[in-house]
Amino acid sequence: MSAQKICLIGGSGFIGRHLAAQLTTLGHPITVASRKTSLPEFLVLPSVRLVSADIHDPAQLEALIAGHDAVVSMVGILHGSRAQFEQNHARLAESIAAACERQRVRRLVHISALGAAQDGPSDYLQTKALGELAVESSALEWTILRPSVVFGHDDAFLNLFADLQKRLPLLPLAGAASKMAPVWVEDVARAVCESLARPETIGRKLDLAGPEIYTLADLARLAGRCSGHPRPILALPDSLAMLQACLMEHLPGPTLMSRDNVRSLRWDNVSDQPFPSGLLGFAPTALSALAPDWLAGRGYNYIASRYREKAAR
Repeated sequence: MSAQKICLIGGSGFIGRHLAAQLTTLGHPITVASRKTSLPEFLVLPSVRLVSADIHDPAQLEALIAGHDAVVSMVGILHGSRAQFEQNHARLAESIAAACERQRVRRLVHISALGAAQDGPSDYLQTKALGELAVESSALEWTILRPSVVFGHDDAFLNLFADLQKRLPLLPLAGAASKMAPVWVEDVARAVCESLARPETIGRKLDLAGPEIYTLADLARLAGRCSGHPRPILALPDSLAMLQACLMEHLPGPTLMSRDNVRSLRWDNVSDQPFPSGLLGFAPTALSALAPDWLAGRGYNYIASRYREKAAR
């Protein structure tokens, strides 16, 4: 794929940081929309330009997209009101598609979520589905990627379970029996890069599920064991899980679990389709091959190290 100028909307988040690193090593100039003009994660990525923009303002969004060859849309929130979910997942996806059309930016890769459905059990899954519909209804050359739960060295998922077990004598867990197929963040980022490079992915919705299936309780146990702080897992019934989540929503600080999260866990987060290895040109990496090492010694700057290693070759 020849160098393209690519705009990442939602690019300062977990997946976006890894994607920016991969696109940079491929030689693409990158624009990342952010309310902050300086983010340490991007200091080692010289072709990344941070632009302060309110992506919910139509004029600023259109100015941000103008002049690019492709856009990657990856905005997502895990907690909030129905109105906030609709704003970030549905209306924003529609605005991005419309801005791309007006600016004649034909290529759009949209990161949604595995299990997104208009009849889903949660606002998160329902509004993710509305975002997909907005992209599919556009006249763009779109690809929609639907990852299962995404893990990585710097995630807020397995690391959270590890930290909680370090602090608590036991771990009360909502949705303990819910099944997931964790996918590595580097594989999600690579799927975006391959989608941009492969015209055959245009007009396709691709499930990105990892090669191993775990229950949520399995993942919590793995995080505790590998980090050296295994604790008993207390599976909560749905009624107690909703009560716990309601209390956590009202605690000061970041929300760790909401009632909408509990509703999402009522559906297994797995796919009946295999990972699209033939279409994307690679097979996904198993969680069991990676997580034990980095859970045992967190603090390593994976993104910076990865870029420096490639730059030295």
